[in-house]
Amino acid sequence: MILVVIVFMILLMVGMPVGFSIAISGTMFFLQHPELPISTIVQLPISQTQNVALLAVPLFIFAGSLMNSSGITSRLIKLSMQLAGHMKGGMAQVSVVLSTFMGGCSGSSNADAAMESRILGPEMERQGYPKGFTAVVIGFTSLITSTIPPSIGMILYGTVGEVSIGRLFTAGIVAGLIMMFIMMLTVAIIARVRDFKPARETKARPREIFSSLKETIWALIFPIVLLGSLRFGLFTPTEVGAFACVYALVIGFFVYKDLNYEILVKTLKESIRDIGAIMFMISMSAIFGYGIPMDKIPQKITVFIIGITSNPILVMVIIIFFLVLFGMFMEGSIVIILLTPIFIPLVNSVGVDLVLFGVIVCVVVTMGILTPPVGIAMYIVCGTLDCKLQDYLIECIPWVFVVLLIVAIYMSIPDIILFLPNLLYG
Repeated sequence: MILVVIVFMILLMVGMPVGFSIAISGTMFFLQHPELPISTIVQLPISQTQNVALLAVPLFIFAGSLMNSSGITSRLIKLSMQLAGHMKGGMAQVSVVLSTFMGGCSGSSNADAAMESRILGPEMERQGYPKGFTAVVIGFTSLITSTIPPSIGMILYGTVGEVSIGRLFTAGIVAGLIMMFIMMLTVAIIARVRDFKPARETKARPREIFSSLKETIWALIFPIVLLGSLRFGLFTPTEVGAFACVYALVIGFFVYKDLNYEILVKTLKESIRDIGAIMFMISMSAIFGYGIPMDKIPQKITVFIIGITSNPILVMVIIIFFLVLFGMFMEGSIVIILLTPIFIPLVNSVGVDLVLFGVIVCVVVTMGILTPPVGIAMYIVCGTLDCKLQDYLIECIPWVFVVLLIVAIYMSIPDIILFLPNLLYG
């Protein structure tokens, strides 16, 4: 597997697309072992996608795109402005609250960052926020979106690691709310130090907030409907994805009436593009991952790290270091698919709850989209806002530590994260 990893890193450095890099480097394992049938290389990508649980991934991606196109987003922006616009650094606080609301609709940090940079970015710039700060706030608050269910990362982790997706989704709600609180506190401190002004002069009246709540209630109750249907066995995670698509269509066509045939076709095309890219990488990862159990990589890594320390906290620190490192160079979903089978035996051996570990993995790995050199969301927000990369990097340093602080809180008080899953699932 050493040669496989070396070839993979070389292909990434020369700029080859990630999916092809995974497939070609994975093929090297078969060339090293002539006794393995070459036909397996063709069979593995097909068998990888013949997993019913993985069907939830394209379904939730499509559902998220539908909700963004059905008028839900504009109504959530209005509600976020009424709830947080009067605070110091009002537009930045709006970004935090909006990302929290979008967590129940989108499940994708990239999509949330792209949407907010186009909608909130120009207004933040008009109000005098530095471009670097604007890009960083919009980017890092999007991490909340992929923590609150439906989270694509948690679906992948639960599928690969055979962990209850319902428990992961439930834990994600608590984890996302903790992240929202800490990020709002961070914005408040920065806004006070740098004298950022509120977005609106007066606090919204209860009547205004109640009116906006009535308009957005269909989006806000979706995570509750999702978790309830999973808990009571009405749907499997895959069926919930299909239900989410139907739910978004009904809301868009018959409730808000902002969705029409032309918008639906455009949304479908965008979803097919995103789904195709993600599913291609997932299918190719089967070739790469084939040699991992054969070479007993999980056992070797477990023995190596346990040889250094058996303290659960220190073991988790080492794992988080590797997750951050891999997240900087690889797309988050691929990191989850490739590293989950390697790290789960190690985490089990030191007694860390797999649901808690799943939340931490999703947060840390997703942060990779905001860090160089392969930060997709970083390039999206910088490109949309015409922000210089060096300005972004200077502003993002404290936010990286904020995310690591959030992860440290998760590790220090796991009972808070696991309270709701244990309450609902026992």
